Amino acid sequence: MVPMLLTKGYEVVGLDTDYYQRCTFGEGIVEIPEIKKDVRNIELADVEGYDAVFHLAGLSNDPLGNYEANLTEDINFKASVRLAELSKQAGVKRFVFSSSCSNYGAGGTDWLTEESAFNPVTPYGVSKVRVEQEVSKLADDNFSPTYLRNATAYGVSPRLRFDLVLNNLVAWALTTGKVFIKSDGTPWRPIVHIEDISRAFIAVLEAPTEAIHNEAFNIGRNEDNYQIRELADIVKETVPNCEIEYDPNGGPDKRCYRVNCAKVSRILPNFQPQWNAKKGAQELYEAYQKVGLTLEEFEGVKYKRIAHIKYLIGQGLLDTKLRWQQEELAVIN
Repeated sequence: MVPMLLTKGYEVVGLDTDYYQRCTFGEGIVEIPEIKKDVRNIELADVEGYDAVFHLAGLSNDPLGNYEANLTEDINFKASVRLAELSKQAGVKRFVFSSSCSNYGAGGTDWLTEESAFNPVTPYGVSKVRVEQEVSKLADDNFSPTYLRNATAYGVSPRLRFDLVLNNLVAWALTTGKVFIKSDGTPWRPIVHIEDISRAFIAVLEAPTEAIHNEAFNIGRNEDNYQIRELADIVKETVPNCEIEYDPNGGPDKRCYRVNCAKVSRILPNFQPQWNAKKGAQELYEAYQKVGLTLEEFEGVKYKRIAHIKYLIGQGLLDTKLRWQQEELAVIN
């Protein structure tokens, strides 16, 4: 997102606690001014003078969200609402929240629009729902929040995650020769490239206020809803000499949802997604080859979110409430 914003001429300042500063993939990140701070500790001065806040911070997947539910409550929910309150107080006009299609959770096989019922099944999904509900109450003539319910992300980025379905399947295929499916392959999941998520944020930033004021948008494309087994087939076609293997203990994943993304295309015509699963799988395969990705690295503490957090705690760098105790940088092999 940062290089895309810079290319368009925006001034960008980052704010992050940097849990994953040791986890950069590939060539590294673009340097911008940064406030290094836990989202739980943000003060009014941190958000004064800005036209917009893009709120992306949070415990970012289900294993991490399940690690301690109280932490997900404090970081993903309470701190997010407080950030919105401070942003409003500071005179920030636009607050764009990175929500999730996990809000729909056990949504079944019917098409889900932004008006469909929430049915989250994890602390992560619950936190996203609650933030939307609370922040919507802050909307007024001077403060316009928007909620981008991103499909499951994929694609190459400097802080690439291997706990996302397409990223994960391609990594398994390259490093083991197997496309390993942990469910029975039937659940539906919408996916969207991280670059296209970034395009959606920029489209909101550039849209007329009346188009985005207190609105939620499903972010993705209708044609990019896949069953997990369909994604496995795409990976098998992309990575030479690999076979699909199902976990013998895998059953149907209760996280199953298909989302209708017609609203964002209708309301934000500047949002033009550029990626699909086939193109994304090829990008991932080539990137993994370029860095010589190994199974040890893929399954190690560098790129697994929950494993990395536990590593930092074990090293005495974080306490059990995920607050920094010391921050000496260490290389993770």
